Amino acid sequence: MKKYCDILIIGGGASGLCCAIAAKRNNPGKIVAVLERNDRVGKKLLATGNGRCNLSNLNVSKERYAGSFKNRSEQVFSSIGVRELLDFFGSLGLKTTADSEGRLYPLSNQAASVVDALRFGCEREGVETICKADIKSVKKSGKLFKISAGDNEYTSGKLVIACGSKASPKLGGTAGSADYLRNFGHSVKKFSPALCPVKVDSPVIKSLKGVRIKCGASLIKKDRLIKKELGEVQFSDKALSGICVFNLSLYSSRDCFIKLDLMPELGKSEIIEALRYNRRLYAEKPLDCFGTGLFQKRINMALVKLSGISDFSRSCKSLSDGELKLIADNIKEMTFKASENAGFDQAQTALGGVEGCEIDPASMRSLICDDLYVCGEAIDICGECGGFNLHFAFASGIIAGESL
Repeated sequence: MKKYCDILIIGGGASGLCCAIAAKRNNPGKIVAVLERNDRVGKKLLATGNGRCNLSNLNVSKERYAGSFKNRSEQVFSSIGVRELLDFFGSLGLKTTADSEGRLYPLSNQAASVVDALRFGCEREGVETICKADIKSVKKSGKLFKISAGDNEYTSGKLVIACGSKASPKLGGTAGSADYLRNFGHSVKKFSPALCPVKVDSPVIKSLKGVRIKCGASLIKKDRLIKKELGEVQFSDKALSGICVFNLSLYSSRDCFIKLDLMPELGKSEIIEALRYNRRLYAEKPLDCFGTGLFQKRINMALVKLSGISDFSRSCKSLSDGELKLIADNIKEMTFKASENAGFDQAQTALGGVEGCEIDPASMRSLICDDLYVCGEAIDICGECGGFNLHFAFASGIIAGESL
């Protein structure tokens, strides 16, 4: 089958669906179509926010993002900020609510509500959605784009690349956008997993598997503080996880260290005082009782080990003042050497994509190829946890659609 479209959008996710609706509203007489490789549109959206879809954040700003498009993103948020995005979803019948940290969710607390609002919006506007579209090639011949998908061939006057990144391959994530954009002459940064666990090297990491603790987490590079977070950290046998660690993963590399402050509400002198009290209180008990009332037992033993104490049969009263100081040091700075981010299977999103300088933030138009537009994860920008990535995906898609 051969089909002509005035506007063809590759990718039926967050940015692609918003782009399609905005494009059709802006061009009611033109043929707008979406090609989606999955068996339904919005599949990845259903998994966001633990199934609740954290679709934006009241605190959206470029400071919450990383990547080469970061500085240009300010123009995107000036055009489609929180109010404008909520107005767009309001026009689709979707109501939202914000939590105490500014995270915005559908009032139903169901990601399916967001997907349905977008899906039905496309139907209502007359957008054609074509699923199970296994794209074989994307090229340009003269002024027309030609896309081969399975046994079908599509031709379009304008093309939008909105097919995301390699993150979450089980939900359809691929590097296809990078390949298409390179074919059109774009510079593309290799995708790397982001908002994911960080693999670390430490003599105590395996012993802490399954433990969770609320603490401070700092990313250090060459003795310089890169990023500081507060939240729950989860330990696995090879990695640190949790939302605060996910945010650190945006900036982490092999030459970084993650330092955990296990008692961020107390100063070191107060901690030493508490440790001295426990030394007296549990004087005759073995060291595994030393942190009773302060820490989970396995964290207690990890602190003892990191402080250079290898004889765990010792009594609590045998701890010297010097050893107490070392334990206090490790409580305030439990240090892990970062090795690499966990893989794409565990990543919520990815860094990488088309270089930011090659996209016009006012229209999401390619500055390299005429009539080509790029939005969402296909661009080299990644936000922190909390709805920032979805806001950019939605906003960039709306801007692209309104510019077509």
